[in-house]
Amino acid sequence: MKIIDAHMHFSDIESFKQTAVEISNVEYNTSGISKEYLESNVVLGIGMGLTEGQKEGFPDSSSRTPMGLDLEHSVPTSIVYCPGVNPHHLDDDGLAALEKSLQDPRAVGIKIYLGYYRYYAYDPVYEPVYKLAEKYQLPIVFHTGDTYSERGLLKYAHPLTLDEVAVEYRNINFVMAHFGDPWTLDGAEVVYKNRNMYADLSGLVVGTDEDIKRYKESPRFFNHLKHALTFTDNYKKFIFGTDWPLVPVEPYIQFIKSIIPKAYHEDVFYTTATKVFPRIKQFL
Repeated sequence: MKIIDAHMHFSDIESFKQTAVEISNVEYNTSGISKEYLESNVVLGIGMGLTEGQKEGFPDSSSRTPMGLDLEHSVPTSIVYCPGVNPHHLDDDGLAALEKSLQDPRAVGIKIYLGYYRYYAYDPVYEPVYKLAEKYQLPIVFHTGDTYSERGLLKYAHPLTLDEVAVEYRNINFVMAHFGDPWTLDGAEVVYKNRNMYADLSGLVVGTDEDIKRYKESPRFFNHLKHALTFTDNYKKFIFGTDWPLVPVEPYIQFIKSIIPKAYHEDVFYTTATKVFPRIKQFL
């Protein structure tokens, strides 16, 4: 089965580098991701555009919009991206730069970092971004749930706040990154209610193969996640992603396979991503 990793990172972020060395034990560079993708039959990764203006600075107000993938001088051909938005830089220049980036075929969506930046999804600051998404018929991916920085504010990243934009902008497909974890049942209601809301299953675990196994064998750790998946009652609304380098690729694939009925593996790991991110079809 061919697999699309619809949520990963390839940016020069200090916390990602530290995690790769100290927690997940992955090789955070072109060689590392290319090897992992080859071994796991991952045919494409969608990188979430992200930059930090100073070491260990994210989330910071200095990064210009659009944020891209800057880990190395060149990005592997197996990776496309969603330009990231910094709401502090959505002036005329920032919006013009974002629109120019969206004209690149390898830009397959837009990423908004709720919780890291102190704006709700429905804040007027993002209205021009939604208009660009409509114009170019591109999806918007929202960070939701726990933030990978204690400087983030959780109230802005709660998945229930996405309901308003899903209703207001019916012609845009939205992706709730991380399924709003740990508020997955609230996230499930938003996905269930809105035909244009999807969720990716990235970042539910941070660590090594052993960490994944330990969590999976815990009698209660994933009860909230399984409850939410069942409540939504539509596995075709979910998309596989890893959040690499926070976890190695192959063990995470096996974990997601274990919580998704086999009949829907093709949808979760491949088909739904091609529908939500239509531009990726030319790279498959």
